Amino acid sequence: QVQLVESGGGLVQAGGSLTLSCIASGISVGTNTMGWYRQAPGNQRELVASIIRGGNTNYAGSVQGRFTISRDNGKNTLYLQMNSLKPEDTAVYYCNIPGPVPFSWGRGTQVTVSS
Repeated sequence: QVQLVESGGGLVQAGGSLTLSCIASGISVGTNTMGWYRQAPGNQRELVASIIRGGNTNYAGSVQGRFTISRDNGKNTLYLQMNSLKPEDTAVYYCNIPGPVPFSWGRGTQVTVSS
């Protein structure tokens, strides 16, 4: 059974930084394409960053240059370093596999950016 547990969110002022973590069990973050999603109130969940098995990364245009996705295979943990945060980054952030059939969603971690 796959379990994804996100943490690291919080309240931060615009321009600040946060690092999110996603501890995975039942799946290897190093051998699967993994992604970070976010969902703001009233919006659909969107994929903001992904990392493939070979290590290449992709980002949504809205976070390109500000967010960095990475992983620690030994800890089986996925990270999202978020810099230069903006109020529009406010959302609940989740990790999962990109694609039409994701695993069960974790609780996510709330990121709130104040202006």
